[in-house]
Amino acid sequence: MDWEVIGASLPDFARGLQVCLTLLVLSVATGFVLSLPLAVARVSARPWLSGPVWGFTYVVRGTPLLVQLFLVYYGLAQFESVRDSVAWPLLREAWFCAWLAFALNTTAYTTEIFAGALRATPAGEVEAARAYGLSGFRLYRRILLPSALRRALPQYGNELVSTLHATSIVSTVTLVDVTRVARDVYANHLLPLEAFGMAAVIYFSLTFALVGGFRLLERHYLRHLRAEHRPDPPPHTAPQSAA
Repeated sequence: MDWEVIGASLPDFARGLQVCLTLLVLSVATGFVLSLPLAVARVSARPWLSGPVWGFTYVVRGTPLLVQLFLVYYGLAQFESVRDSVAWPLLREAWFCAWLAFALNTTAYTTEIFAGALRATPAGEVEAARAYGLSGFRLYRRILLPSALRRALPQYGNELVSTLHATSIVSTVTLVDVTRVARDVYANHLLPLEAFGMAAVIYFSLTFALVGGFRLLERHYLRHLRAEHRPDPPPHTAPQSAA
């Protein structure tokens, strides 16, 4: 191990880590905000409301994120109407295109996660809420969505980890992230273990922190589910007296 090379590359890895975390936070925050109303529409009994959302999630989840990133960054630029539009100053920027592709991708997956959690809501919770006079928006805001978000924590945590790992592809659209820094270190010094090993350590540390954080959230918000599945204690029997 050439520790001198690793030490000299640490500032570059730190800047790449900043790009990675910034993209992760912005895209996940956008996806979370958009997926809540889309999930409600996805479970609607009205086909004109649930159908378009199903089509969006089906197409996005059926194509690789790298292809979607290329389509946004390289594909839109070939249309003259796009280059002449007011959106072109944003669409020609790699940062905006990366955020847009990642936000749309995580929105599709998160929508299906939340929709599945909404469908899994026990009927008793809905009936009890309606007995108290809750319906429509108040029912979703006070009962259905909070309950669904708690149940969706394990799957949503996996989605965040997948999005974190997917940020390694943004170097293909000129952004200098952790993976791009590792490639540059390897190209300059021909030390693959030092270059990509450092990138692996960074991604592993971030994954470990994310998984640990969601485990704490699950322990707090899903403790009632653990209590429900806890086996009942054996019945107490009084000792028999000797004859």
